[in-house]
Amino acid sequence: MSGIGLLNEGPLHAALKLWYAQPGDRFEVTVEGFVVDIVRDDLLLEIQTGNCGSIKWKLANLVRSHRVRLIYPITQEKWIARRAKDDPDRVARRKSPKKGRLEDMFWGIVGIPQLLSNPNLSLEVVLIREEEARRYVGKRRWRTRGWGVEERRLLEVVEKRVFAQSSDWLVFLPAALESFTSRDLAEAMGIPRELAQKMAYCLRHMGIVEMIGRQGRANLYRPVAKQCSGPATAGSKR
Repeated sequence: MSGIGLLNEGPLHAALKLWYAQPGDRFEVTVEGFVVDIVRDDLLLEIQTGNCGSIKWKLANLVRSHRVRLIYPITQEKWIARRAKDDPDRVARRKSPKKGRLEDMFWGIVGIPQLLSNPNLSLEVVLIREEEARRYVGKRRWRTRGWGVEERRLLEVVEKRVFAQSSDWLVFLPAALESFTSRDLAEAMGIPRELAQKMAYCLRHMGIVEMIGRQGRANLYRPVAKQCSGPATAGSKR
């Protein structure tokens, strides 16, 4: 695994890169002036654990002449480990009540929906279990009562799902809705309204849905056309 971890990266990013590694892969390779996590034959694999908008320029340049697979983790289950304020060697560990789901990807990809319509770019969403290490950093972190995230650690890859063609995105359009607002989408999928708005925005800019007017003060959408390609791949196999 020569080359893994050559750059300054967090434990979660490094662990995912190791999990994805296959014989023959090359790591931290400079392509078109950008450092790419993994090069596998003619496919570039880029792992992004934060908001994807921050690498928009990088992706936009790479997809001009390369096939790129963007790997984006979603935390399905999280354990929180806190170091005691008075004893750094003592750690309290608890399970977070929050659970991530596939739809949470739209929080991260809202900055790159136009790029995801490019046939050279595919998205692989990885549902994971992780541990988040926190330490007390003082009162300046008032929103978190003084606790800051020290690092994120991969515990397990639960499942992965690939979105490589337009039909793969139809999983986010409930069959019962011929036309819908973001509120309709939120209610049908059991997600927050804000997330449904981001979902509708992304799907519109990917060409999956189109805006056909207004319903009251809300935008009204409908699927552009029924896609005929195969479904997205799923499972935990690499």
